[in-house]
Amino acid sequence: MPGHVVDRFRAAFIASACLALALVAGAFVAGQALAQSPAAPAKPQMKEDFCPGLVAGKRPPITPASLRMAALAADQVRITYIGHSTFLIESPKLVRIATDYNDYVRPPLVPDIVTMNRAHTTHYTDRPEPEIKHVLRGWREDGKPTGYDVSYQDVHVRSVATNIRDWGGGTMRHGNSIFVFEVGSLCVAHLGHLHHTLNQQQLDQIGRVDVVMVPVDGSWTMDLDGMVEVLQSLKAPLAIPMHYFSTGTLNRFLDRVRDNYEIEYRDTPSVVVSRSTLPSKPKFMVLPGR
Repeated sequence: MPGHVVDRFRAAFIASACLALALVAGAFVAGQALAQSPAAPAKPQMKEDFCPGLVAGKRPPITPASLRMAALAADQVRITYIGHSTFLIESPKLVRIATDYNDYVRPPLVPDIVTMNRAHTTHYTDRPEPEIKHVLRGWREDGKPTGYDVSYQDVHVRSVATNIRDWGGGTMRHGNSIFVFEVGSLCVAHLGHLHHTLNQQQLDQIGRVDVVMVPVDGSWTMDLDGMVEVLQSLKAPLAIPMHYFSTGTLNRFLDRVRDNYEIEYRDTPSVVVSRSTLPSKPKFMVLPGR
């Protein structure tokens, strides 16, 4: 065999051997990476700038509500804390919504829409007034999720099902609903009698939240750490506490979140909020119940 042919053959053989060694080395490195313990899965998080309805924009400080209950602008919503877990939410067209409507704590007028949850009788009623146009119970007797999607005038109401504990210590699937109200320029979420943190599917169904009503009792619903995790995943700029039974219970929760939230105490139970008046830093606003 001529020498120049041998040289070309030898060069081709060496190149092939180098390529084979490189492939073996790469496979070894990949195998080592796969052998390592997998990283812990990230906690569910609200997707940025995502809301099935409305998305908040700039967020300067809250504007005080009018004591005269003045007419609302097209981008505003009035929120009044009635007590326990009941809020009265009013739209620019004066559609009135009452949350966790029950026989013990009620607003001074008949709402157009009421939502309920079934954990205790202080969260629902079996005797709603016939004038109420939409009665939205946060559970179904067949155990399936509610999945409300209701529009009435300038209000849109959606529900996202969660589980609750039953009295025997077990789990009642879809026994609670988080209700989301798209009113004015805002998405307002009421967590109801929430008993667990939220998974990614639930966060995706809820969407972007501007204002959230949060049960802060620390026991009947969730422990403090669990509820703080829910707040961190929702990323709402404004939170309003509810479902507490004493000043001590309220302050215990607020002390837990002071490092990450401003705390504002209001003198009146009502506040008017809009897209342009959300706080620039996350805030807990304490409204006195009636």
